[in-house]
Amino acid sequence: MASEDAAGERPAAEKKRLRLLALGRRAAMGPEARRAASEAAARHGAAALGDISGLTVSLFCPFRDEIDTAPLAAELRARRARLALPVILGRDRPLLFRLWRAEDVLIPAGAFRIPEPPADAEEVVPDVLMVPLAAFDRRGYRIGYGAGFYDRTLALLRVRRPVRGLGYAFACQEVEEVPAEPHDEPVDMMITERESFSVTARP
Repeated sequence: MASEDAAGERPAAEKKRLRLLALGRRAAMGPEARRAASEAAARHGAAALGDISGLTVSLFCPFRDEIDTAPLAAELRARRARLALPVILGRDRPLLFRLWRAEDVLIPAGAFRIPEPPADAEEVVPDVLMVPLAAFDRRGYRIGYGAGFYDRTLALLRVRRPVRGLGYAFACQEVEEVPAEPHDEPVDMMITERESFSVTARP
């Protein structure tokens, strides 16, 4: 039993190390570099998504020094995509998504006061999820912030219907290899300010 516990702790410890490494790099970029990189990533993201007129794309509101999704939102609205934002229902539950119209006043919610659409906004099922992350590798595996919201949500949606998960982050958050665990849901594509690339980690 002790050896099993130790084996289970190893990926968690390595993920913690890589998360701190990648987040340290991100913080070191500085606000001006993050702003310019966010604008460049938006151009890569819009090009990678192609014709998305009428499709529902879930973005995320940046937390602390995450990549800014506002430039991407502007690009996608210009291409007539329907935008949505995630809503946290509970720590061990998948995310809910509400339509995000340009005129909506977003409401800070939860312990971290992350903005969400109003409670009466239409609930939607996205065709594409832009996924936040702390670190990623070339196989499409990602390290989040420890709560598992996107792993649970992607697993549920992928059982129900085709859905694309796209990691969205700064290039400096790339690490050599994320220690993948059975519950980890890799993304289908990664988008940074330098490039976009498809991955084939999922069978």
